[in-house]
Formats: sequence, C-alpha cells, structure tokens
Amino acid sequence: MTFFDQQEWDGRAYVGGWTALSGTAPVVSPATGTELASVAVSSAEDLDAAVQRAVVAQRDWAARPAHERAEVMRRAAALAEEHGDVLAGWLVNEAGSAQAKAAFEVGLVTSELHQAAATAMMPYGQLLQSSLPRLSMARRRPVGVVGVISPFNFPAILASRSVFPALTLGNAVVLKPDPRTSISGGLFLAAILEEAGLPAGVFAVVPGGAEAGGALVDHPQVPVVSFTGSTAAGRAIGERAGRLLKRAHLELGGNNAMIVMPDVDLPAAAAAGAWGSFLHQGQICMTTGRHIVHADVYDEYVELLGEKARNLPAGDPATGVPLGPIIDAGQRDRVHGLVTSTVDAGARLVAGGTYTDLFYQPTVLAGVTAEHPAFKEEVFGPVAPVIRFDDIDEAVEITNRSEYGLSISILARDAFRAFELSERLTCGILHINDQTVDDEAQAPFGGIGFSGTGARFGGHEASIEAFTETQWVTVQSQIQRYPF
Repeated sequence: MTFFDQQEWDGRAYVGGWTALSGTAPVVSPATGTELASVAVSSAEDLDAAVQRAVVAQRDWAARPAHERAEVMRRAAALAEEHGDVLAGWLVNEAGSAQAKAAFEVGLVTSELHQAAATAMMPYGQLLQSSLPRLSMARRRPVGVVGVISPFNFPAILASRSVFPALTLGNAVVLKPDPRTSISGGLFLAAILEEAGLPAGVFAVVPGGAEAGGALVDHPQVPVVSFTGSTAAGRAIGERAGRLLKRAHLELGGNNAMIVMPDVDLPAAAAAGAWGSFLHQGQICMTTGRHIVHADVYDEYVELLGEKARNLPAGDPATGVPLGPIIDAGQRDRVHGLVTSTVDAGARLVAGGTYTDLFYQPTVLAGVTAEHPAFKEEVFGPVAPVIRFDDIDEAVEITNRSEYGLSISILARDAFRAFELSERLTCGILHINDQTVDDEAQAPFGGIGFSGTGARFGGHEASIEAFTETQWVTVQSQIQRYPF
C-alpha cells in the first residue's frame, strides 16, 4: 500500500498501518471549497487503541541502537525530498499555502529530519562527582509515549518538530493533527516514516476534534504532551496536564512587535514589515502584529507599508498568487471584527480592510493606540497596525506591555545599539535587522507568558529536555557496607 496512490488510503488513519476508524470526514480546500479527499476520524476509543499499541511498540524501538533510529530519520529525509512536490501540493490545496510558502515548509520538514537524526547521536548524560568510591551518572531516558497536537497554519513543520525528535530519542508518538489539515499535517509524515522503515505502532496519526485531543491529554499512558496552537486551548491543556502531573510543552500565540528605529533604511524596513505581517495571510504565531515606529519616520513608513499591501493580491494559491485564504469563515470574521472595531475606535484604514469569500486583503492601520483591539490582541490575519513612539523608553514600554512573549524584531542601521536595546525586551526569540517570522531546525524555539512554556522545540538541547527524563545511576564494584 502506498500513500501516493490516494485511493489506497482515502478515508483512513495511520495506526499500525493504514486503517479505518469510527468515522470519516471530508478534507476541503479553503480556497475553492472543493472536497479533496476524506480521512478517518478518531473517537476516544480509537485513540486509546493507538496508545496501547504505541506502548508495546516503544519498548523495542527504544532498545534499538541510536544509529538505527537515526538512519530511519535520514531515509525519511530522502523520501521527503523525493516526494516534496506531493507535500507541497497538499499544503497549497489543504492549508491554503502560497506556493513559495509550501516549498519553504517542505524544506523545513527535511531539515527537521536531519536534525533529529543528529540528535540521536548526541551525548545523553553526565558523569557526576560522588562522595563514595563509585561511578555516578545522570542519563536521559525516553519518556515512553508522547502525544502531539498540531495546528493548521504550518501543519507539516509544526508536527514535525515534535514528532521527529521524540521518535529519534526512543519514544513512540501519537499525533492528532488539526482536522482541517490532517493530510499535510499528519498522514504524509506517516507515509514517509513507514516507507523509511519505522516499525509499525511506533507512530500513529489519529485525526479528530476536541474529543480525540482531550483523550490524548488525559490518557494515563501518555506522560508528555506537545501542543502547538492558540493560547486559550494551550491554557486548558496545561491545566488538565497539571492536574494529572504530566508535562505539557506549549507553543502558543504571539502578538509580536517590530521596532523601527529612526536611522533605518525605510524601503527595506517596509518590505520586512510587509513580509512579517502578510506571509501566509498572517496566520503564523510569529507574525508581526505590532509595528512600533519612531515618530521621525512614521508617516513615510506607513505610506510605504500601505503601498506594499495594496499590491499584494489574495486568491487561490494554486494560481500562484502570493496570499491565499483565511482558513475558515469563523477566523475571517474574527479578523474583520478586530479591524472594524479598531477603525471605529479612531484608527485610520490605510489599505485593505475588505474581503471576498475567505480572501482577506492585506490591511494597514495607522493612528493606532496601544489599547486598540487590532494592536492589543493577536489577530492571526493579514493586518499590520502601526503605532508611533518618540523615545526608546516609550518603545520598550509599548513592546513589553503585551502579555505575549514570542518574537520581537528591531530594525536599525546601528545594529550594536539595537543589540543593547534588546537586553530590555521580554521574549523568547529576538531578531535584529530581520522581521519576526523565522525558524531553523537547529535553533531553540518558544515563547514566554501567553506565548507558551519556553523553548521546547529546535536544537539538540531543547529536544532532549522535552522528550526524555533524567535518571540518576550509580555503580559500585562491591555492595556498600552498612552498620545494620
């Protein structure tokens, strides 16, 4: 059976192989409304069966030498490259990704597989000093079964960055992708891992909604949950996990700031700002949601950014346009509500603010205050609110006022001055002379505050911390003597 022949897997999930579950659901293109395929939908009982199978399969998988687990990841990387056009096609049609964004995401998936293969071979412990004549060490052991819940916006990469390192460190993984992107965010990954030789049962993809997600979080044999999604959902998952004394790694929303200094190259700054706010229709946790611009260059920056917005068409990404659809009508209406309420509160609409079907035009808002809805809240749409500042202390105060703490950027001709300023900013990721959206497999990724529980993704250190437990081990040549 091959994933690349759609008739072979249509209406199925991946649990020890391609299988039917309790129900099915259509996969619908947000750009055209066309039904693309169907996938199986998991109930709580289906999910329990996947976990039980994973518990058994994980024991043998963890016992395999690290280089064997790494080799599976390397073979999967080659398959991801070979079939990258298939994944890109699903990202365009299922997730509404522009073609360039889809190609970029395919490359990130391949990078994550190579990074995971390298992680398998990293040192996994320490030798410790001891007051006794013995060998004392701390070693990292796999946690067992990791539950992963991933979102719709970058479905393949935001599943991959948890799935691949967790697997390569000796865990089994049960993945529940967003039901709107179950193929690009789950079943494609299952296909390449299966073909790469991952043993049956070690990885399961169980599409479903809130019931399946809740069952995964609550399951007593899933000690670690990795969730990427909204702050509201992440808070609920964190609360449930906390009551069960299990770890939840939460990568949540962001209302990310870009500070534009007065000495900046304005055309370059406006291009960076447009990319940061409008890439993938603003549906990225790292999207530039707050443009904080010095008063000396504010008016010119607003005009340049508005010109960028007016020249970016939104439409069916299969036709090659740079922006695709908002994921669904509910999210489109939320975006529009934030825009209209901000304009009603006194902001000026420079560009956009209109939509056709799910295609929302890139929008620039000027004359914004820190209390306007589109500036204060995470929009998750192609909206760029621009506020002015007069001095550095004001810029710092505006930036740090947000409850989110994911990504911040500073654009300045004097990069060292910007670096000094960065010491005063509160966030998990900071870029100088780049916009807020960036990701690399080897770099730590995560936010603080309403943006999550810190860097639990990216790089060897974060992955090992996230998906293993520390075990203290001592070894003596003879039994220790005691007085009774």
